[in-house]
Amino acid sequence: MKPIWIPSQTRINQTNLTRFSQFLHQKHQVPLSDYKILHQWSIDQKEHFWDAVWEFCEIRGDKGHAILKDNGCFSQAKWFPNAQLNFAENLLKRRDKKTALIFRGEKNCRREISYHELYQQVAQFAGQLRKAGITVGDCVAGVMPNTIETAIAMLATASIGATWSSCSPDFGVQGIVDRLGQISPKVIVTTDGYFYNGKIFDCLEKIKSVCAQLANQPQVVVVGFTTEHPTINHVPNTTHWSEFQDSEANDILFERLPFSHPLYVMYSSGTTGKPKCIVHSAGGTLIQHLKELILHTDLSEKDTLFYFTTCGWMMWNWMISSIAIGSTTVLYDGSPFANQPSQLIDLINEESVTVFGTSAKYLSALEKESVIPIKTHQLTQLKTILSTGSPLLPENFNYVYQSIKKDVLLSSISGGTDIISCFALGNPTLPVYQGELQCIGLGMDVKIFDTNGNSVINQKGELVCCSPFPSMPIGFWDDENQQKFHAAYFETFPGVWHHGDWVVKTKHGGFIILGRSDATLNPGGVRIGTAEIYRQVEQIPQVRESVAVGQDFDNDVRVILFVVLKEDEKLTDELVKEIKSAIRSGASPRHVPAKVIAVQDIPRTRSGKISEIAVRDVINGKAVKNTEALANAESLKLYEGLEELTRA
Repeated sequence: MKPIWIPSQTRINQTNLTRFSQFLHQKHQVPLSDYKILHQWSIDQKEHFWDAVWEFCEIRGDKGHAILKDNGCFSQAKWFPNAQLNFAENLLKRRDKKTALIFRGEKNCRREISYHELYQQVAQFAGQLRKAGITVGDCVAGVMPNTIETAIAMLATASIGATWSSCSPDFGVQGIVDRLGQISPKVIVTTDGYFYNGKIFDCLEKIKSVCAQLANQPQVVVVGFTTEHPTINHVPNTTHWSEFQDSEANDILFERLPFSHPLYVMYSSGTTGKPKCIVHSAGGTLIQHLKELILHTDLSEKDTLFYFTTCGWMMWNWMISSIAIGSTTVLYDGSPFANQPSQLIDLINEESVTVFGTSAKYLSALEKESVIPIKTHQLTQLKTILSTGSPLLPENFNYVYQSIKKDVLLSSISGGTDIISCFALGNPTLPVYQGELQCIGLGMDVKIFDTNGNSVINQKGELVCCSPFPSMPIGFWDDENQQKFHAAYFETFPGVWHHGDWVVKTKHGGFIILGRSDATLNPGGVRIGTAEIYRQVEQIPQVRESVAVGQDFDNDVRVILFVVLKEDEKLTDELVKEIKSAIRSGASPRHVPAKVIAVQDIPRTRSGKISEIAVRDVINGKAVKNTEALANAESLKLYEGLEELTRA
């Protein structure tokens, strides 16, 4: 297979990764060679590697002498056990008039804040948190749109050593309670409402109901987002953002704490029960994000990063870490198609974005909307496009290079909330192969295991990590003896991190994600990744999107494909034959669904991922345990009692 894009030698020479390689050569005599050798060194000499990342990325804090203490046990590994640092101090190193954050909203709203102003506003909010009695170990939560105040509240929380947790404001009451009820935040930062697709959605009544169900009574701080001065007196223990400020605070007292101090509580999707509260450390998050942003994304202070995300997705946390580098970060909240299909592409042009991050779903939607930026936009500054959330299909790669920009690094990246970072991601010095993630991240000892725990190449298998890495969670919140934590990641292959992705490693070191392993199909005992089916269906012009699941039938499992058709299209016998023929010729006869059924909608998690498991449970007569985790739970009714599913 030939690459679809190759970096120029000039670009390679100017990358941070090349500078880092030279740094390692001088410091540890690491040969100046290809990425494969560099990656192997980062695994074999992981203590030297992460020590070098700390130094190269200029992390502030006391590193201590020890790098790793693991006692031979992966799950109990302690990185930089004697280190002392503060996450917010590292993000707020720059304090000049350069623009730190730009906010863009649906209604052509634009605000920006400099690094100097950001520091001052964090100081005032942190000062008021201290006056409110918030201290090390307390939780502060956000139920916020992706706006500047969200970043300020998080940084202020981290600066005093408290722990930040966030839910997207589009969660229902029960979804928020299921999350925040487990951690009992002492302060909740929220807004009066938010905009989506031209509509205003209220938050205050929702927060009032949430607080009534929490065991404690948190202080509620309200940001005026849809109105400048919202009425808040009907919500108990509430104050305006403008009033929750220590106007005398001009400086920040950064609490330097252990490397493993809890920074974030993140949440599993919760589609199989109450969401797990995943606790991430300040040091692990910081060093991993800086490695990925600086070395793998090639971000510098000259760049402008824009990642289309909500505050309930881990990509928000990843994106915000970029201000530690001194670059400019663009925040967008609302629908990407609120005003016109090219809205985010317009934003890339207007803000001179150099690195644009999004989801595979968004790129696919752009193509379906016939948006061709290469003909309508300059995109001169854009050098990198990042995609995650679901597998980026080969056809999506074609669309980017044919319709968006020819000379751009397209990095499909994959990791997750579990590690608040990536296992496989981009590399500015490597070619891009159609349908593949470029490489495994430095310092990540990733392999693909078959069912017997053997490492394989060019075979489908389970993505695992065989040795410790800094951004592994501290554990789960309120998990006595870490029993749930061990069950989640270390039971399938004892002593090895099992991530739950069904993957192929190619002979030249790339990766193809075939879907979640718990959603793989198993007709006739042969495991099939759903992405293999989606790749073929994506090419059918009448189909907008699809979901493939397994149905228990006649003592076996058969594949059922649900399709959402474009407007005015109908699922005729001829179209069913066309779909099945495309899957048979493009994948294999085993991939061909027993049934193709048209539906109006497909359930998704709030981060935009198709929930195959929820559909599978419904058609197999099982209850979906937590519909609050879904953005459109009402769509599940479309899959109940379908007569087609009862026939052979």
